[in-house]
Amino acid sequence: MSDLIDDLVGIVPGSTLDALRAKRPVARSDAQATYDGLITTPADLARATAAERAALGYWVAALSRAGGLAEHYRALLDDADPEARAAIDAALPGALTTGPYGAYPEGPLSVEDEEGLHWIAPTALRDAIGSRLSAALEHAHLLTYRPRDASPDALQTLLDAGWSTDGVVTVSQLVAFTHFQLRVIAGLSVLKEAI
Repeated sequence: MSDLIDDLVGIVPGSTLDALRAKRPVARSDAQATYDGLITTPADLARATAAERAALGYWVAALSRAGGLAEHYRALLDDADPEARAAIDAALPGALTTGPYGAYPEGPLSVEDEEGLHWIAPTALRDAIGSRLSAALEHAHLLTYRPRDASPDALQTLLDAGWSTDGVVTVSQLVAFTHFQLRVIAGLSVLKEAI
């Protein structure tokens, strides 16, 4: 059974890596089912449109410099809303940084506190895609580069921008799932090189 992860890693049916993945059939099928449910055939587009979903996947993958996955989501976004794709492409260089940044609560981990970019969607992007999607991209940037700074106030910003409570959950699921895809693809890519 081939899936998006297999395709992006270049896993050939019958290969050693395919056999390794076949040992965890539920993990493999659940990853694809989650992708299908969140991206290709979402049950409720009122929570987040197809373009918003593709935009979030593209943004997170591009921020993480994950070429293949970013290109996949970029193509989906281009099909759904080429103007949004162009606006996000233009904003992306100003959003790239390293990390993780943020501050821990006062205590022994505070020695790891580090300041970093607090990205705010530029006016040109906000004008092109609206405040709702801009807020979601800001939130995805926060979770990608400054996860220590996630807070109820950050979630309130999404609500204030017009996301419903269910929509906030969907945004969070999309960001988390894209990060999951990145980790699995990275791990399988290393294995592919090693075997």
